Amino acid sequence: MRTGILTLPLHTNYGGILQAYALQTVLGRLGHDAYVIEKERKPLSVPLWRMPVKFGRRLVRNLTGHPCPIFYERKFNREQPVIRQHTDKFIDRYVRRKTFADYTSIGEQDFDAIVVGSDQVWRPQYFDDIRTAFLGFAEGWRIRRMAYAASFGTDAWEYSKRQTQDCRRLLSAFDAVSVRENSGVVLCRERFGVEAEHVLDPTMLLGKEDYERLFLDARTPKSQGTLLNYILDETPAKTALIAALAEAEGLVPFRVNSRVEDINAPLEERIQPPVEQWLRGFADAEYVITDSFHACVFSIIFNKPFFAVGNQGRGLSRFKSLLTMFGLQDRLLCAADAADLRTKMGRPIDWNSVNVRLEEHARRSIAFLSRL
Repeated sequence: MRTGILTLPLHTNYGGILQAYALQTVLGRLGHDAYVIEKERKPLSVPLWRMPVKFGRRLVRNLTGHPCPIFYERKFNREQPVIRQHTDKFIDRYVRRKTFADYTSIGEQDFDAIVVGSDQVWRPQYFDDIRTAFLGFAEGWRIRRMAYAASFGTDAWEYSKRQTQDCRRLLSAFDAVSVRENSGVVLCRERFGVEAEHVLDPTMLLGKEDYERLFLDARTPKSQGTLLNYILDETPAKTALIAALAEAEGLVPFRVNSRVEDINAPLEERIQPPVEQWLRGFADAEYVITDSFHACVFSIIFNKPFFAVGNQGRGLSRFKSLLTMFGLQDRLLCAADAADLRTKMGRPIDWNSVNVRLEEHARRSIAFLSRL
């Protein structure tokens, strides 16, 4: 079956890349000819009529002490190929894609089925038109439609009244609906009138050996440390937390990410390391501390003790749902609190129990995908 995967654009986000890779791999093992649907990359630009307002706002930001490139689009277009050089190499090698000028360019004849997911694909702020994530461009087509581990990212409702009505109508045409968080089950029922199943993020449908093969094939060098700190939003409090954990456990901190989102950082500091190096970080680590959902996922896959620092801005319900599934609620630090860390440090993780739960959830999740 020719199956399309509609997910968020793939760029420098390790979790976003690997969830697409994993879902495509699992669908392939189930007999699908699966492709990630990719919207053609176009140079970033500003319409002429918006230039005075855009440039004026940026000038004001600079004058008020908030550095911002006046010609941001030019800087973005020049730097992105450099920043993405390693992650693009992984995507080109491992992710099969079909590229279209726009979602409206996709034809009914292109796919027999489309799977929407995973990641925060149902968060309105991540799509120009959220109806796209509910296959609005395919309304009326005779194809199979499935949502797999789709995420709203938060338990708060971020849709307008019109968006809610449109997406509710579109979702009613789906053959099967599943979400990544238990809060998503509630939102689907209350807002869309649809019963959704709670399934695993697709990265958890592959085994540790699948990921080890990637960094072994790439001959990725050993990590330079024993405490992996993968922090997306750095703060002095989180830096202090890393130091406290390193001192308490006798570990050497290391990181496997760049200042990719800091537009004012030197270009060489924004180049994102290879996906394989990120994966190897979990294999080599004795401990992990992170504010990333997918870093929690891979800590579980690799059976590495970890702590997650709650990230309210990026969506806290994702962490709570994941950790509850595996009885790991005490691994969540709701703030960068060293006292909370010291209280929880002495509680070991029962990996036998975690792995039994992982195997059972994976079996159920693959059974759901098999309904496509």
